[in-house]
Amino acid sequence: MLHFCAAVGCCGEISAKTKEQFPKDKVKRQAWKAALRRKEFEPNDRSVICSCHFKPEDFDMTGQTTRIKEGVIPSVFIFSDHLSKVPNTSGSTKTSQKAAAQGPDVRVQLPEDHEVSASDHQYALDPVKVKKKLTEAQERVEELQRILRNAKDRERRRKKVVKSLLKDLKHKNMLTKELQQELDLYSDLPD
Repeated sequence: MLHFCAAVGCCGEISAKTKEQFPKDKVKRQAWKAALRRKEFEPNDRSVICSCHFKPEDFDMTGQTTRIKEGVIPSVFIFSDHLSKVPNTSGSTKTSQKAAAQGPDVRVQLPEDHEVSASDHQYALDPVKVKKKLTEAQERVEELQRILRNAKDRERRRKKVVKSLLKDLKHKNMLTKELQQELDLYSDLPD
């Protein structure tokens, strides 16, 4: 069965190894829900979150199976500006207020050493790779502009040489009228 991450903007298909099931405990489930900052989202027993939304230290790797430590709440998200503000809890239910009070500050950005698995997020962009590709593309554009400039300079010089040769041939009366007319058709060279 395919599973998709419940985080905002994270719609990548996730495998059994990289998914975390929402907790069954109502208070913990509400804390996870608050961390997601999704309006009108109600997690169910099949709702999952990718492991990339947790910090490396959130995992217990002491046994054969990697598990999330007790009481950990997903905290690694990249929210758009309108979602990065901490939600106002006034007028919320007691459960939501309790979950927000227990939850960490969810405005955490991806840590520098945190890598997102390509199989989890095929759509995700790595800013370092994107910047590198952009720099390479800019360098290639500059190189192509230089090549174009050089080609135009060569063309200008060759036109100048051809024009000079034609002028010499005319001056020495070495062209027939027919050849002169034909050359005039093809040699509309600007000065």
